[in-house]
Amino acid sequence: MAKLVLLSEGLTGRTHELIAEKTTVGRIEENTFQIPDPSVSSRHCEVLLRGADVVIKDLNSTNGSFIEGQQISGEAVLKPGQILRLGQIQMRLETGTAAAVPQRSSGTDSTMIMPRGKGGVSLNDLEKGPVGGGLDTKVFAKKTNKVNLYFLIGGIIFAIIIGVGLWVAFGKLK
Repeated sequence: MAKLVLLSEGLTGRTHELIAEKTTVGRIEENTFQIPDPSVSSRHCEVLLRGADVVIKDLNSTNGSFIEGQQISGEAVLKPGQILRLGQIQMRLETGTAAAVPQRSSGTDSTMIMPRGKGGVSLNDLEKGPVGGGLDTKVFAKKTNKVNLYFLIGGIIFAIIIGVGLWVAFGKLK
């Protein structure tokens, strides 16, 4: 049985068995295989089973679909052991048969995976807003700087005193 195995940090080891003739992959829940990552489009691609072939069809995704670093335009066959990248999420096609994993070319791959890490926030989390106790909005409230206010008031008073002093001094000279 063919399956997609996620390799990206935070999702490592998560799998999806390809049992249906057509599997939709994307960020939103309506997909057969949901990958909740902001670099994955809401409806990113389709995985089609055509006989012994696994075909990837990009659905005009924002960040593209790539097999072994080559962007898919339209459809392309994904072979066992090859790396499929959707946005910044990498996965490998595995089958029940022991297929040799293709070796990457000696050229460098321009793919860079940005780990979300502990406490990371996904695009979905940002769209939902605060949860549970929520975000303490007081922390982000604009803070006033009283020193600047006092300095400004003192400057105005000083300017008035100087102005009155000059007016008195020049008023007496005439």
